Amino acid sequence: MATTRTTPRAAAERNVSIEIGPITLHGILALPKEQSGGIVLFAHGSGSSRLSPRNQYVAHVLQSQGIATLLFDLLTEKEEAVDQYTAELRFDIGLLGKRLVGATRWAMKQPEMGKLKIGYFGASTGAAAALVAAAELPEAISAVVSRGGRPDLAADALGVVRAPTLLIVGGEDGPVIGMNEEAMAKMRRAEKELLIIPGATHLFEEPGTLEEVARAAAEWFGQHLACAERARPRSCHMKVG
Repeated sequence: MATTRTTPRAAAERNVSIEIGPITLHGILALPKEQSGGIVLFAHGSGSSRLSPRNQYVAHVLQSQGIATLLFDLLTEKEEAVDQYTAELRFDIGLLGKRLVGATRWAMKQPEMGKLKIGYFGASTGAAAALVAAAELPEAISAVVSRGGRPDLAADALGVVRAPTLLIVGGEDGPVIGMNEEAMAKMRRAEKELLIIPGATHLFEEPGTLEEVARAAAEWFGQHLACAERARPRSCHMKVG
């Protein structure tokens, strides 16, 4: 049984509509009052949405460190309805990657987010989408974190990614550990690290395991999104408590 987790919210949240060409995606944007660590866009896993309780928990932890967050649906409502029956779109990594690129470009055009350094947090198939998008936007993406991800599905994009990438996998998620190890070996241009959480299964439902994910993600983004604005030198750092 999953443990109920609560984290004090450090930022006011508001709903946003992300226009990408002819489609509109729904999102939840949170901008901390004391902003110091850029913004992280969340790419949810297969069959999930912006309302994922696990991603929302991680987002609240990041907000407490001064990092803005944007959780959004990778599929439109109509596409989601179709996918509930076919389960095809949730594994269309090319499509999901394009949606994340579109959302990133949307965020970069917003006055309140345009100058912030950008990171991606991807779960399950969303991790592959995050790596595909990071490969397409090498100058814009400063860090990636994968939770229980399938980075192997990013295929050829792995060799192009330059953003520092943290791959987090549960210690009891055997097959996925191997997939992450193989994917990491192909990421020859990026700083990368594999973190295995002992006792955790694929969804990190065991007590304390999701907290470990959130802590590690906060540290990774705290290090690599240290300069809140992309125009600032890469050498500045933010301490994460």
